[in-house]
Amino acid sequence: MTKLLALELSDLAALGFFVIVWLTLEITVNHSPLRYRSLSGLMARRRREWMLVLAEREIRIVDATILAGLQQGAAYFGTASMLAIGGCFAALGATEEALRLFEDIPVIDAISRVVFELKLAGLTLIFVYAFFKFGWSYRLFNYCSILMGAVQQPEDADRETRIKQALRAGEMNTIAGKHFTAGQRSLFMALAYLGWFAGPAVLAVTTTAVAAVLIRRQFFSNARRLLLED
Repeated sequence: MTKLLALELSDLAALGFFVIVWLTLEITVNHSPLRYRSLSGLMARRRREWMLVLAEREIRIVDATILAGLQQGAAYFGTASMLAIGGCFAALGATEEALRLFEDIPVIDAISRVVFELKLAGLTLIFVYAFFKFGWSYRLFNYCSILMGAVQQPEDADRETRIKQALRAGEMNTIAGKHFTAGQRSLFMALAYLGWFAGPAVLAVTTTAVAAVLIRRQFFSNARRLLLED
């Protein structure tokens, strides 16, 4: 608590703005009525369509290959998050060198050791959150592969049964995709958070800029427009 008091009111206000923007993005994309119109929401429909196609074909090597690629993406970003966590701990061990570096940059205000360590601890927590998201996403994609394997062949079950099994796999795939997207969003927000080391005003600017990029990609990108063509 004493260390938190070392933060100025402007720092706390900027941090509060950062958290509010992040939560707003999360709610808008995943929990508001707009989620059905976002890029992630439109792709969720395609995930279900993919599973319905899978239910109608006998050879599913292509489907297994696609899912393996999704798993590899989650594993890659999970590993990157772990490396970032290690980098944050390394920076904590080199606080004095980092503070001297900040002193040599004229556009950055002087920062105390306590404040620097608090900010670095916050950055570490963001990467830890990202790691958990990517790790859970990887696990869910693994579960999805099992559910895909449980979808019976056309000659072994009626269409209604196969569709029910396929939609179950599609829902698992969608949940895994949501956690993967949340992990990626946290990495983007970590980039915005870096602005706090240059000051609260910079944090507000970088948070706004990153939020604008994420909103554009979810609701105004060419990728989303492509999915709306159907």
